Amino acid sequence: MTMPKSLPYHPFKISNLKDPNYSAGYLSLIFDEEEEGDLETGIMRKVLRDVFEALGEPIMSAEDAKLHLEKLDVLLPQSGIATIYALANWLNALGLKLTVAVAEDEGEESGSVSAVELVEVAKV
Repeated sequence: MTMPKSLPYHPFKISNLKDPNYSAGYLSLIFDEEEEGDLETGIMRKVLRDVFEALGEPIMSAEDAKLHLEKLDVLLPQSGIATIYALANWLNALGLKLTVAVAEDEGEESGSVSAVELVEVAKV
């Protein structure tokens, strides 16, 4: 009896991330982890690179893609308000936007929808 071969995860993940709604949900989940302090160093870079691979590479030239990834490597180690705007611009080039949402109240069910878009970080 032979074991069935498994499919590599990365191509499957990238194919799902090609849907901008899936990418937005994926990033929201990762940002929530970051907020709680559970995110390991380097995970954010990997997640953003995966989203870029799915959404950015198909729409950018090789040179533009290289420059866009270099911008990511410059902005991630930074801190402060300028970093938020830089990340918003970086995501905007992929057709995504940063938003602010109401935090889930401890009294709510964990599966309930409580996120209400309040502010859109505009292009600077």
